[in-house]
Amino acid sequence: MSFKRRTLMQLADLICGNFPHEQSFFVYRSSRFLTEFFADVETNYEHDGTTRQYWVADTLQKILEEPDSTPSSLPGTFARVIDRLMEPADALNEDEARTGALAQLNSCLLREGFEAFYAHDRKCYLRHVATNTVAASQPNPHRPFSAAEMERREQLLVYLQACTEDELIEEVLLPLFRQLGFHRITAAGHKDKSLEYGKDVWMKYVLPTRHVLYFGIQAKKGKLDSSGMSKSGNANVAEILNQVLMMLGHEIFDPEIGKRVLVDHAFIVAGGEITKQARNWLGNKLDASRRSQILFMDREDILNLFVVTTLPLPGAV
Repeated sequence: MSFKRRTLMQLADLICGNFPHEQSFFVYRSSRFLTEFFADVETNYEHDGTTRQYWVADTLQKILEEPDSTPSSLPGTFARVIDRLMEPADALNEDEARTGALAQLNSCLLREGFEAFYAHDRKCYLRHVATNTVAASQPNPHRPFSAAEMERREQLLVYLQACTEDELIEEVLLPLFRQLGFHRITAAGHKDKSLEYGKDVWMKYVLPTRHVLYFGIQAKKGKLDSSGMSKSGNANVAEILNQVLMMLGHEIFDPEIGKRVLVDHAFIVAGGEITKQARNWLGNKLDASRRSQILFMDREDILNLFVVTTLPLPGAV
């Protein structure tokens, strides 16, 4: 990832606060405070005494060259830089909404195809305008949630309990996996089962080494158990075993490289609970090599990941 030098210099001015105090929306930072600023975003960059604006611009370029960046996704470190720059507590000559600072920041970022915005948690995030992908600093689904996040989680839970299987895929899983960095996400749909070959969705993930892994998703709306007879709304794990085997054994066509490829890993996703018995039963039915290809995601995983990635709730919520 690389920004135009003009953009980097303008962003450096914002971080340095190189504006008359009475007209500035950004605090002034001397050499020592610039070092503290970059320490706050978990880097080891220390100002070396050179011209502040040029040093910050060069530092931003180094951050943009970190290996977790893609043409549509910025490195997590850069996302932390913007969030630190836009902290509401640093508001100057305006209120904590920081509308003036946000407008000035976006006048730089939009040139590169990105836009900054405040989410419900009052943190500032970056969105790639063309793909709507949000740059995030490795969201942790196991961290404690705020009261607002818990409220969103409960709203999504209500939606998961009422939605159809197609809505689970289209309104929840597809936006979630896009946000998590997966590419070429293709939903098979349920209109023509003969075209699925055991997959509701296939997608790929590009590693930092530029190697590509392919994933398939088999999604079920309700609880996934291993009982002899499934209750209404639940799915028996035996019912999806053949679909998983088909998923792992059937080739998919990737139009970006013009080749047919095999799925490397299979996600079994449930809008309800996936019981321990169901996981164990499936594991016992597969050989060691196949077991390593199976990944599980149940309702708790979906809820936590959806909340920490700050995705908008499905329209029906």
